[in-house]
Parts: sequence; structure tokens; C-alpha cells
Amino acid sequence: MSGFDFSYLLGILLGVIPSLLCITLHELSHGLAAYRLGDTTAKDMGRLTLNPIKHLDPMGLLMMLVFHVGWAKPVPVNMSRFRDPKKGMAITALAGPASNVLITLVFLMLYGALYIPLMRSTAGTYLLQMIQLTARMSLGLAIFNLLPVPPLDGSKILFSLLPDSAYRRLLRYERYGSLLLFALMALGVLGRPLSALINTAYNALFPVAEGAFDLIRKLFYL
Repeated sequence: MSGFDFSYLLGILLGVIPSLLCITLHELSHGLAAYRLGDTTAKDMGRLTLNPIKHLDPMGLLMMLVFHVGWAKPVPVNMSRFRDPKKGMAITALAGPASNVLITLVFLMLYGALYIPLMRSTAGTYLLQMIQLTARMSLGLAIFNLLPVPPLDGSKILFSLLPDSAYRRLLRYERYGSLLLFALMALGVLGRPLSALINTAYNALFPVAEGAFDLIRKLFYL
């Protein structure tokens, strides 16, 4: 046991709550957007809930824990119930990544605002790590899902820009996109560029945390 990397195991455990939070709010946002646009399918199937078990995909959760990108069980959507099916589907698809970007901004603000008090204890340090990990995971989930590869959200947004005939044709082959996605991930094609993109986006948003830190320091610690 002396050679076991407990820090890696701790990192996995600290990622459980952030992962569940990110994927739950992502899928809930899809369902709420569809519901507001006239499709009650997600509501009828009990998916408009904060219960993470309802949204859990075991493999997607494992990917979130290990690689910080993954997926949940897709919220069912009946696009024929939308007044404008293509537009409705695009808005519903965009709602998930948009919610994750919002989560990232909120948790970056929390990270900056709570940095000074939480760094004073071991438990606080672990909580701070979870807050930062939530921000990073949520951003990673948003960027990953915006890739224009079926069945990810980015493909649904992209398909909505196509003519109706091409849109219907591509929808028939959407289920095969999962095989392409797994192949790209297994071959390592997505890993490095995706990580670089997430790091760049995270660094661009991190000033939100710095601004919150500076504000709290000026208000309470000077």
C-alpha cells in the first residue's frame, strides 16, 4: 500500500459531487427548455427533477470523474411538439451547455469569495477544491457537449442551420454518431485538443474568481 497514490483516489472522491451537480443541472436545463417550448415529454417521464439518479449514465459519470468530461442519460424530447421543431431543438440543445457556463461563473465567484476563510482549515481547503473542480468540470461539460458530433448538443445546434431535407437525412444517422465519438475518444484524437480548449476557456474566465477575491478582501480583510 506504500506505493498507492491516495491523492489520485482523493481527487476522484472529491469529483463525485461536482460531477453529479453538473450533469443533473445540464439535463434538467434541457428538460425545462423543452417544457417551456411546449414539449412535456421530460416532465411526463419524471426528468424535471434535481434527483441525480434520474439523469445518471454510469459510463458518462465515470468519464466525468476520470477525465472531467462526460455525459448523462439524455432527456427525452419530442421535437414534433415544438411550434418550430428545428429552432426548438436547437434552443433545447443549447440550454444544457449554457447552464454549465452559468454554473462555472457562479462557482468561480464562490471560489474567489470564499478563498480566504476556507484556506484556514484542512476541511475548508478540500471544500475549496470541490468548488474549483465544479467550475472546471462544468465548463468542460459545456465545451464537450458543444462539439458538432452526434449525439452531442453541438450537432443538434449545427443541424438546425441546415435545410429541412438535409436535417431529416442527418437525423437518421444520429445514432451512429455515438460510435464515432467513442472511436475519437479511444484513439486519443479528442483528448489533447479538448483539454487545451477547456484550459484556455477556463483561464479566460478565471478573472471572475479574482474579481470576487479582490472585492471580499477589500470589504472584510483590509
